[in-house]
Amino acid sequence: MNILVTGGAGFVGSHLVDSLIASGHAVRVLDNLDAQVHGEAQKPPSYFNPKAELQIGDIRDRAAVDRALDGIEVVFHQAAAVGVGQSMYEIEHYCSVNTIGAAVVLEAIIERKDQIQKMLVASSMSIYGEGGYRTGKGDVIFPSLRPEAALAAQQFEHIGPDGEVLVPVGTPESKPLLPTSIYAITKRDHEEMFLATGAAYGIPATALRYFNIYGTRQSLSNPYTGVVAIFSSRLLNRNRPMIFEDGHQSRDFVHVSDIVRANVMCMESDAANGQIYNVGTGRATSVLQVAETLADELGFDESAEIVGKFRAGDIRHCYADTSRIEQALGYAPKVSLEDGMRELLDWLRTQEATDSVEAAAAELERRGLTR
Repeated sequence: MNILVTGGAGFVGSHLVDSLIASGHAVRVLDNLDAQVHGEAQKPPSYFNPKAELQIGDIRDRAAVDRALDGIEVVFHQAAAVGVGQSMYEIEHYCSVNTIGAAVVLEAIIERKDQIQKMLVASSMSIYGEGGYRTGKGDVIFPSLRPEAALAAQQFEHIGPDGEVLVPVGTPESKPLLPTSIYAITKRDHEEMFLATGAAYGIPATALRYFNIYGTRQSLSNPYTGVVAIFSSRLLNRNRPMIFEDGHQSRDFVHVSDIVRANVMCMESDAANGQIYNVGTGRATSVLQVAETLADELGFDESAEIVGKFRAGDIRHCYADTSRIEQALGYAPKVSLEDGMRELLDWLRTQEATDSVEAAAAELERRGLTR
């Protein structure tokens, strides 16, 4: 197949490119080499696959998108401005890159609707807001954000109707969406735009809701990227990881290779057409546990800095119910957190990073987004 990967020089995109090329596909990449991710020099990263064709351009540039789509049969739309906190004050930028960028790509695809055989778009678990919870009576509920008064009193767990602490459960694709950041809203836009366009024009489309991805090649100098990379940046600079709330909030950490495998499975299966899938592990891990593991392995003896503050829009727990993709496609994560972290740590020991985390945190506080 002739395949286009937008954002294919980035973290997930580059791993996807490698997998597609290894399977014999011809791959083209459209990427603007954003300075926040790739540095001011805006050069292709050293890991970029030389067998892929790189076109440098912005997904909002219709001419660049038209060139990138020439002869293409399958599109993986991975390009996006990433970062929950930053999206809350760079609203126009995030909406422009993510929502308008997707619109430009889709309009160009429509012009080639007889040529494009499939579209796959990266969505995000952030569109759920809070995950699923079980009450003391055994009912599964989907609460909204925690009351600010409770957070100010450092009551971080969700409290049920009978005063009990709610127990987190896997979050299914059927959960009502409650995005709590501009970034999350634009990722909801991504999946709804691609699925609606695909249905209207008869172009098979699939949306994959990524949970918290970690692995090699994640930008360590971008203070708005995933939490594993943020902690790693702090530790490589011999600084304590900063953790909001009490550190016991949990997420579903999924290795980038499992994300790639899910994408390829969806491309190859007609059963995935028109579908939305969670891509995670079905396992919850606290952010404090991740920070402690990284610190131990990198020989950093000081404990993480538990700041006790909370950020506007933050959720407490969310991990994936992966039964839909398991039953439809036979997907199951192959990389355990333990094995994935070992691989990540081997790579981290060879890396340098600019630690901009304190500056990013100060900016959130200046704007009133932390309490």
